Amino acid sequence: MARGHNHWLLTAALIAILFAQVNGAMSDNASPILQRFLALDDPQPTQFRALRHLEARNDHFDKSAWMDVWTEGDATGFTYDIVVEEGSEYIRSHVFREALEMERRAWKSGAPDRAGVTPANYVFAEGSDQPDGLTTLRLKPKRHDILLVEGAIFLNPEDGELVRMEGRLAKTPSFWTRRVQIVRRFQRIGGVRMPVALESVADVKVAGESTFKMTYEYESINGERVGAPEVRASLRRP
Repeated sequence: MARGHNHWLLTAALIAILFAQVNGAMSDNASPILQRFLALDDPQPTQFRALRHLEARNDHFDKSAWMDVWTEGDATGFTYDIVVEEGSEYIRSHVFREALEMERRAWKSGAPDRAGVTPANYVFAEGSDQPDGLTTLRLKPKRHDILLVEGAIFLNPEDGELVRMEGRLAKTPSFWTRRVQIVRRFQRIGGVRMPVALESVADVKVAGESTFKMTYEYESINGERVGAPEVRASLRRP
């Protein structure tokens, strides 16, 4: 497969793990919806255990793969346990596993602060009301950074709760990648806002369009049991 095919996937996976912090100073002329968004009580996760499902596909090379993996994070670091996987060995070894290793190394780094949806990282502008009832705020990154997104966040207008983020990476992760579009979805679980899904589409030179998806099902957050996710059965025949 193309040399750069894994780069955007690794970036997408790293983005997916970074929790959308919204703490930050509020300007006096901030719009009401922005004020509600920035004023949210937003505790950060200190512990989680989640079952993740990863999928990736490239039509040009007719390669695809998926993986179910238990992931855990706390003050001691990040660990993972792959329980079932199928498809392209290249994607599973050089994309999924490398992404998990990147997350393990990044767990104690300052990456979450660099990726936070805060006034330190973004200029916010008025958006519009959407057919689904959400209200948007446009995002303009203050710097070219692969952890930032140029696009919009979708908020609950009543309380400013972050539901979704859409846009393109402010900086492409490599020479091989022309453009990366992402959609990140969030949900407050056990009082903590957590990522629950990531979808990404990248235009990769030589390889063409590649897609990546990751979903999260949480078993515990900050020591509280919040669910009972189950691993899907392998499609392989015995």
